[in-house]
Amino acid sequence: MRPEQPYLSLMVLIATSLVCAVLGSIHAFSVFLEPLEIEFAASRTVVSLTYSLALVSLTCAVLIGPRFFARWSAASFILFVCTLAACGSLLAGMAGSLPVIWLGYSLIFGAANGLGYGFGLQIVAQVNPGREGMAMGIVTAAYALGAVLSPALFNLAIETRGFAAAMLSLAGVLVGVGVLGAALLHKAGAKFQAEKQMAAGRFSTAYGVPLLWLGYFAGVLAGLMVIGHAAGIAASLSPGMKTWMAPVIIAACNLLGSLIAGRLADRLPLAGVLAALALLTTVALAALAVFAGVTVLVVGLALVGFAYGGTIAAYPAAIAKLFGIEQSARIYGRVFTAWGCAGLIGPWIAGFLFDWSGDYRFALLTAASMGLISVLVVTVLFRRGRYSAM
Repeated sequence: MRPEQPYLSLMVLIATSLVCAVLGSIHAFSVFLEPLEIEFAASRTVVSLTYSLALVSLTCAVLIGPRFFARWSAASFILFVCTLAACGSLLAGMAGSLPVIWLGYSLIFGAANGLGYGFGLQIVAQVNPGREGMAMGIVTAAYALGAVLSPALFNLAIETRGFAAAMLSLAGVLVGVGVLGAALLHKAGAKFQAEKQMAAGRFSTAYGVPLLWLGYFAGVLAGLMVIGHAAGIAASLSPGMKTWMAPVIIAACNLLGSLIAGRLADRLPLAGVLAALALLTTVALAALAVFAGVTVLVVGLALVGFAYGGTIAAYPAAIAKLFGIEQSARIYGRVFTAWGCAGLIGPWIAGFLFDWSGDYRFALLTAASMGLISVLVVTVLFRRGRYSAM
């Protein structure tokens, strides 16, 4: 990058946000559940494996991706990611069985998703020194925006020609944003900087990484337990409410939380930002478990969505600031495995507790306790004053 031309940093931010917005459509997979059940005469449990396997593939890609980020120019890498994702979508669209969909969508598209999202987060941090939180928050918000906008578009494609049409359309969009994103990154002259080119960090990894992992795990587990069952929670706590509104409320506030928390991570002590987001999650979940009514439900879901979006934006920004940009990609990949674990077990735990108790109140209280654990972990992590001031 040429720092004397700041508009080039903006081009990198636009390019990565566009790509991540399309990749974020992976979190709209629920619209495919019923069509795939009908098409392949499969149970919901079997069809749901498609999304679960995609999350595993995504998580693994974020973990190993930093080994490849610096090998090509940013333009070449993002074009490769979008091409790989498009190939996975095409294969899924032409599949005649669920195992082939697992190969195309879960493995290939999921891996490309993790590579693109992880790369986007790290390169915008590198080209926006001092404003890492804001830049990462924008990319995270763009990723969330994809999950907000894509369900309606996927539904339109499904109603027209089924799951295959949705996958073929997704492949076409991926090719388009890949070419556009690559052109913008080429114009900016962007290239991911390897570790030896960057300044050293100021935070020990000996206990910092395990504690960050645990704090991130507890924080996102609380959010994902609710996000994975948003419609069911709405039906249970407020039967008169239209259940489709619950995930929409969460998704919209998720996006807002990503934007705001990223900016706060640049301006306020990191300990306060991370702890406040986890505490907000706890308070919102406890209120949902104890109080009834549509107003409490809407406000509670909005706060959970906001806190979750803020958490997934603030943690990568915190890692970049605590360990230094030169270690950020590698360490974030390790910490991000906490999200993968939470995504796999969180919704399952919520479902198990619902089956066991007959409603969602115990699940909500359990999720609230996870938020409290995150607060405690963050407090321990930043117990030394010189870190809390960073």
